[in-house]
Amino acid sequence: MKKSNVLTTIAFAFVMLFTLSIGAQEFKDLDKSPMDAAAYPADYKESKKLIKITYSRPQLKGRSVEKLAKEGEVWRTGANEAAELTLYKDMKLGNQNIKAGTYTFYVIPGKKEWTAIISKDLNVWGSYFYNKENDIARLNVPVTKGDSSLDAFSIAFDKAENGVDMHLGWGTVRVAVPFKI
Repeated sequence: MKKSNVLTTIAFAFVMLFTLSIGAQEFKDLDKSPMDAAAYPADYKESKKLIKITYSRPQLKGRSVEKLAKEGEVWRTGANEAAELTLYKDMKLGNQNIKAGTYTFYVIPGKKEWTAIISKDLNVWGSYFYNKENDIARLNVPVTKGDSSLDAFSIAFDKAENGVDMHLGWGTVRVAVPFKI
């Protein structure tokens, strides 16, 4: 091989190596508690949403719900950032009117009932900075037991009489939070 061909090959290899390292991006691995969203109606063909929640989905992985969502303590309703609830029209939680808008959704777990909390706080990490003075509405809702166990914390909505129910499920714990239109 001629000396000029060897130099050209080495130069080409160096340029390719340099180009590949410049173009490579550093992407984080998947989050251990990936972010998800639930909305009603859930059908993406329906453009007029009534309600949506964005939350992270922690996994039990052999742990108990009670260890991760402690009884009597304000919980962010998921993992990482506190869950954000968006109402696309005015609704009621219990007898309390809630204006359309985006809020933080917390809960306080208990053995027989959970307290659902809508707070005007936004962009909150966890529940570390929860401030009761910023609550807009609270409602105590009963806890039921599911037939199967959910390893990943899950939220789903379904149509209810005069509104929408938000279903929270984790392990065998089930909680339905009613929103009235």
